[in-house]
Amino acid sequence: MTIRVESAAGPYDVHIERGALGRLGSLTDGSHRVAIIYPAPLAHLAHSAADGVERPTLIEVPDAESAKTPEVLAHCWTALAEAGFTRSDIVVGIGGGTTTDLAGFVAASWLRGVKYVSVPTSVLGMVDAAVGGKTGINLQAGKNLVGAFYEPVEVLCDLEVLTSLAPPEVASGLAEVVKCGFIADPVILDLAHEDLADATDVTSDRFAELVRRAVQVKATVVAADFRESTSEGRNVGREALNYGHTLGHAIEAHANYTWRHGQAIAVGMAWMARVSRDRLGLSSDVVALHDDLLGGLGLPRRADASYDELRPIMSLDKKARGNTLRLVGIEEIGVPVIIDDAPEDDLRRAFDELG
Repeated sequence: MTIRVESAAGPYDVHIERGALGRLGSLTDGSHRVAIIYPAPLAHLAHSAADGVERPTLIEVPDAESAKTPEVLAHCWTALAEAGFTRSDIVVGIGGGTTTDLAGFVAASWLRGVKYVSVPTSVLGMVDAAVGGKTGINLQAGKNLVGAFYEPVEVLCDLEVLTSLAPPEVASGLAEVVKCGFIADPVILDLAHEDLADATDVTSDRFAELVRRAVQVKATVVAADFRESTSEGRNVGREALNYGHTLGHAIEAHANYTWRHGQAIAVGMAWMARVSRDRLGLSSDVVALHDDLLGGLGLPRRADASYDELRPIMSLDKKARGNTLRLVGIEEIGVPVIIDDAPEDDLRRAFDELG
């Protein structure tokens, strides 16, 4: 299945199928050099991909969030310089969301922009990082503080590569899928809730449909608001995708990125469900549905840090205005709303309710 992303920066296709990686050779035809950025555990996949392209340059980077640092970024720039990369060349990112975030920023920043192909190999990477053009790296002060909006020319989501993922990694990615259900597509919630075991089986048709629907949600949102600039009140654009992320990113930073992203935003969604109940009148049934789905997927619903520890980190969130948090809540399923006036006591009380 192929989803067309009609981005303001230029349209591109997301291919969601088994064997999608086989398309890479045709996509890189015409490029003088191809840089393949990958983490060490995926060396076999990177070398296999390199066999199908002309003049490959393999750039190994650390795994997970440790790849998204200024030092690793500089390492990639140096490798491109040594290989003589020009504007006619192409960068390919093979890996999870952290690798594709890094590789996309490498492509965006090298010679002010060269072509980029994203090959996400995790559920999270497929439904979140690979679509929408957000690229970047982390600083010690917070996540994704340095980056650029930069779209790939194509995204290859090869479902076959997911069969080697551990269950917690699959669940982490499904947190982003569930998020898409709460902000835009209730069918996602129905599909997951009907059979959680089947939903977590990466070989099932149900799983493939969940991935397709989540990618479609993101493609639709991004097409309407590429640079996250149109949200106000109940007119919410790309910021809707940040549901659960303000607290989630703070949890990740506090834990020095030892939490999986999906684990952290699961707590963030459970928190925002309660904030939405108190501030927007979200029904208690929908709050309970958050707990049922997230718990059923094996995701946490509370942090291992206090509100006082996490609150200063939340102030560094890109959506914050001064010390005031700008949060994405939901009034009901599929109706996101910006909350920028929540009393501090309400936020703390909702956090304490998590336990």
